[in-house]
Amino acid sequence: MTENASTTLTDRVEAQLRSVRDPQADLSVFEAGFVEDIAVDGSEVTVEADLTSLDGDTSNQVIEAMLRAVDDVDGVESVHVESATPSSEDRASVESFDHVIAVASAKGGVGKSTTATYLACALAAANDVALFDADIHGPNVPGLLDVSGPVHSSDEGDPLPIRTDGMDVMSVGLMEDGAPLAWRGAMAHDALDDLFTNTAWRNDDVLVVDLPPGTGDVVLTTLQEVPVDGVVVVTTPFHASVSDTSRTVELFRDNDVPVLGTVVNMAEYVCDCCGEPNDLFEDDALGDLDAPVLAELPFTHELQGTPAPCDVPEAMADLGDAVVDAVETAGEVEVPDHAVDIRGLPPEDRKDRVREAFTDRDGGEEFVLVSDRDPTPVGAFLGRLAEAPREAFDPFEVRRATPDDWVLETVVP
Repeated sequence: MTENASTTLTDRVEAQLRSVRDPQADLSVFEAGFVEDIAVDGSEVTVEADLTSLDGDTSNQVIEAMLRAVDDVDGVESVHVESATPSSEDRASVESFDHVIAVASAKGGVGKSTTATYLACALAAANDVALFDADIHGPNVPGLLDVSGPVHSSDEGDPLPIRTDGMDVMSVGLMEDGAPLAWRGAMAHDALDDLFTNTAWRNDDVLVVDLPPGTGDVVLTTLQEVPVDGVVVVTTPFHASVSDTSRTVELFRDNDVPVLGTVVNMAEYVCDCCGEPNDLFEDDALGDLDAPVLAELPFTHELQGTPAPCDVPEAMADLGDAVVDAVETAGEVEVPDHAVDIRGLPPEDRKDRVREAFTDRDGGEEFVLVSDRDPTPVGAFLGRLAEAPREAFDPFEVRRATPDDWVLETVVP
């Protein structure tokens, strides 16, 4: 075949390929950037395509459509579609993200993965978002998003995330599709560490990490090794779940992990027939949570669908806004103008500052103390100053606002 004829065949192949479209974005394979090169050798055609932005099923659909389209071109006797392997040079590492937000829970079954997935979708409305499913024993994110492997690799061998609606997704579940996962200890940590370290992300604004439930070694090591801006803890209103969540919050703070707040899932059920809200749990135990409540999510069919950045329920959009606000103030504690701040003071000055401020207040006035250590023992000192028993202080509340800041709130008797 002459060079001119070969060029003509290339043109005909390209024209035919333009009829093949990305079913997700409704763009031609050229507009979507899938076709890297078309090579013609006599009557043999090889199309080099980068389909790593698609999930496995969609990628296979596009490949089949490209093969059928080119096979129909006159003069083509054989056609192959080869996968291009992009370089990692322009990809982001986990350290490149502007913000990393972890989603955790004290126990399984409270909707942690659903919350993490919807949160990522909500944040994707205004950011380039990636979602990392670190729940190594129960990777549910692929099923929630209805995405699948295979996971492709770059030229350097780094795993490339699956793309869905412009969002990057990586999960052990994409690499071990359908296989039971029973990794333990060092094996589980090494698998997660490898994915954290080597995944070549396209997006680099916000990374949402769906952690395994509980506070085992994998969770704590992950939070210590990854530059996490804060963790969102998911619970139900059930008293046992709230109690476990409170201990989990404290453990995160003990390990210097900022707690952005809690999400109370299944807070109520709204009847489909009458529209009347109903409590799913009888006990009101939320007062035991030592962290701000970012959202109280209803048990609703709307939150049981397939999450997508283009269709985020209002409750999840509000959660996204609350998390953004919490990240911006993470590590800070709101101190009222009248609060007594003894952070950083030498020990000999702390008592004098507390004594002076407390004795200047009249009975019934609020007294707020901010400290860089647990101020609970200050209660006995205040009792001596007021010449009243500790029980006379009502309320008397101590909360750990950040890993390094405590707040004591009470009223002068």
